Amino acid sequence: MKKKIIIFGSTGNLMYKKLIPAFSNLKKNNLIDENTKIYLLARRDWNLSTYIEEAKKEINTPIDWDSLVPLFEYVNMDIKNIDDYLRLKDLLGDEESDRVFYLAVPPSLFPIIAKGISSSRLVEKGDLSSRIVFEKPFGENLTTAKEINNELWKYFDEKQIYRIDHYLGKEMIQNILVVRFANSIFDKAWDKESIESIIILAKEDEDVSKRGNYYDKIGALKDMVQSHLMQMVALITMDRPKSYNSDEIKNEKVKVIQNFKIGEKDMLIGQYKGYVNAPGIEKDSKTETFVYAKGFIDDNRWEGVPIYLLTGKALDEKRSEIIINFKHSESGLFDNSSNKLIIKVAPSEGVNFMFNVKEPGLSSKVVASTLDYCHACKYTGNTPEAYEKLLLDVINNQDQLFTRWDEIENSWRIIDEIKKHDNRLYIYENYDQLKKKIYELNGGEINDI
Repeated sequence: MKKKIIIFGSTGNLMYKKLIPAFSNLKKNNLIDENTKIYLLARRDWNLSTYIEEAKKEINTPIDWDSLVPLFEYVNMDIKNIDDYLRLKDLLGDEESDRVFYLAVPPSLFPIIAKGISSSRLVEKGDLSSRIVFEKPFGENLTTAKEINNELWKYFDEKQIYRIDHYLGKEMIQNILVVRFANSIFDKAWDKESIESIIILAKEDEDVSKRGNYYDKIGALKDMVQSHLMQMVALITMDRPKSYNSDEIKNEKVKVIQNFKIGEKDMLIGQYKGYVNAPGIEKDSKTETFVYAKGFIDDNRWEGVPIYLLTGKALDEKRSEIIINFKHSESGLFDNSSNKLIIKVAPSEGVNFMFNVKEPGLSSKVVASTLDYCHACKYTGNTPEAYEKLLLDVINNQDQLFTRWDEIENSWRIIDEIKKHDNRLYIYENYDQLKKKIYELNGGEINDI
């Protein structure tokens, strides 16, 4: 069956920086073929040659244009004009095909395009051969997220809706369930009896740069905590699903998010000094660029186990990791003997397991050693970008790595609850200041952050 991919917002940054390179690599690896057609929709009165010339100016990564361009067709489109949707329908034709409608546009345009697609009968509700793909953020808060979602449900079934959280396409995020459930050494020691604490980091050393106009409307809570970090919390703490089925996995993730609680006094919300001077930022902006939070899962399995979340910009390094600190050994034979599992998400990818051995030589001193799996080292040049995996899955109608509405809904409840608190901005000049403040809040130092 022919595959037709229709992309709204084809002249945007997402298309140039992520989607075109992903399509290029999929074509290079023969994962999409000549039966695939990619329709590039945008307002500008261009033709395909003009589009390619402009795209080449925006894209820095190598692209095999000779193999990719034959898949493309440029379509001038006014998303508010129903006649343009009817013209698009005629262009796509009546032949049987599998269709993906990708909305690489701001959330405010979702309902407009969804209505146009439905009214023109480009997509029939319930027909799984046609799917619609949305990028985050899914709303500004729980209320607006519900409004957008209810609007979408007028035109599409939940199974037709693919909500992208690109973190779920990263190799080591996909590996979390494998590490947990395919290794009995971890599977049987994954609860409050064995685990002391969990740390989830998504640190960035860069500031907002030229993205201020976008970022100032979002902030770290909405940009990172509501989506990426909550997904990592869910995957790392969820119960074993009944099967590897998409819905079974999501059912367990939802249970975690529903039970995740953050105390009002267990948070630090910050903004780096000079943020308001960046292009596109309001001079009196209260948008946060840093979030630290200590949360707990309110269930028997994880009772009393702190889960530390930390994300922000203009920090000391770029590092995204999940750190599992196991409890000290209760044997009483050796002091300070504990284990640590680190799942490295970015920029390096892999898994480290820290265990204890006797120091070489004549002493009996116990020292830590590391078993290190370096994913990038082992699969140099063969690790796909997140968008390659996500595009391939949506083309093949595989929804495991996409978020379901109840995941979105419950994570927004957490963010809305946080927003009710008196979270005064802490202005920071460097990361050492933040660590000192976190130490004071936590009543003790947190290693590994």
